[in-house]
Amino acid sequence: MRLEHYIADLLYRYNCVVIPEFGAFLTNTTTAQFVDGTLYPPSKHLSFNQQLTKNDGLLVSYVANVKSLPYDDLLHEVLNVAKNWKEKLANGGRLDLDKIGSIWMGAEGKLQFSPEKSVNFLAASFGLTALGASKVKREALKEAIMELEERAPFTITPERRSNGLRPYYKYAAIFLLLLATGVSSFQFYANGQEKQLLAEQAADEKVNHYLQEATFFQSTPLELPAIEIAVAKTNTEEVVDYKHHIIAGAFRIKANADRKVAELNRKGFEARYIGTNPYGLHQVAYQSFVDGQEALQFLRKIKQSVSSDAWMASEK
Repeated sequence: MRLEHYIADLLYRYNCVVIPEFGAFLTNTTTAQFVDGTLYPPSKHLSFNQQLTKNDGLLVSYVANVKSLPYDDLLHEVLNVAKNWKEKLANGGRLDLDKIGSIWMGAEGKLQFSPEKSVNFLAASFGLTALGASKVKREALKEAIMELEERAPFTITPERRSNGLRPYYKYAAIFLLLLATGVSSFQFYANGQEKQLLAEQAADEKVNHYLQEATFFQSTPLELPAIEIAVAKTNTEEVVDYKHHIIAGAFRIKANADRKVAELNRKGFEARYIGTNPYGLHQVAYQSFVDGQEALQFLRKIKQSVSSDAWMASEK
């Protein structure tokens, strides 16, 4: 089984993926960086911790859902893969995981990890690639402009005006033209303005009359239309933003998930339906929490007393 393919899929959505009895891959989001003339987009920095080996159920449950196999069978298969990986590293071999990176045994008996540089597990940066950028040479550009100005100088010359009587002749001609053609137009314009002013005054008087009747008399001669204003009701109930869910099961049919919620509530759990996962399975939680530490404590209690297959799903 190519377990690294399932690990890579989970790293796009989770910050920690544990391989039982082997170690865990961790991601840490970094901002965009400019290094050696190259602009890199925001990304998830991938690292490996060989101390985190306890099974949290995430990887095994994911593979079991994808392959439609029982959880216990998949757990046994994942443990065999982890065992083969450790034997290969102990014999001096190098473990090359597609899209993840390479792992080898160091001089002091500690595992060394080199992540794959070409893969960005940050979903928000999907499609973004590194861009080459060069510095702007402002001084060189300024010198080029100055050199161009020296080669092709330009000056602004004022308009020449004659000292004679020619400008007055021009103004006199304009005045005679306006006098000949503009009198009738001005009269027509004045008549139009006067008519418009009289119409506006009549309209204002009529409006003022209606306003006085509507304001100062108990009986309303002018019936005004009723205005209906729709006011949106606001929900004052407090909404709790649960981020951590202890998963009891995932079902292909919504009715089965609802029956599971009812069954757990009868047993005293605060069970709830939390929607579907990316694979279309309806998820049911024993209980949901805001605080991650409380969720982990509850998960340990469920694994010891109720079901060892329970696992925690956390939202960003």
